[in-house]
Amino acid sequence: MSSTEYVILLYGDPQAWRSYTAAERAENMARHDAFSRECAEQGYVITGGRELTDAEGATAVRRQPDGGPPVVSEGPYAETVEQLGGFYVIETDDFDGLVALVAHHLEEHAEIRASVRQDDRDDAAASATAGVAS
Repeated sequence: MSSTEYVILLYGDPQAWRSYTAAERAENMARHDAFSRECAEQGYVITGGRELTDAEGATAVRRQPDGGPPVVSEGPYAETVEQLGGFYVIETDDFDGLVALVAHHLEEHAEIRASVRQDDRDDAAASATAGVAS
């Protein structure tokens, strides 16, 4: 049985991050380093992840409900203080342990979701097709 791949989305206030002192930023990064080390020690496999640039530099492509041409715009889009600031991609069979590590080490707000693998999607499509054929 293969382990499940989870994406951990990290949200924070970019204004607060910009106001951090060098020592506060170093402390935050040390928490991420400790998280990564403990993941490795406990058998969680980090397969990806990055800090993202500030949302003010993002570009959005939004589809129109009426099917019109997409609208391309620049800048922050969410009407919230918190913005997506980074992510990890981690493989594990121990979801509860992963949640505990995130809660213990990371100070950002986190959303953890299982990813949908292509072979899972193919299996679901094959099952649906088999059900129709019978």
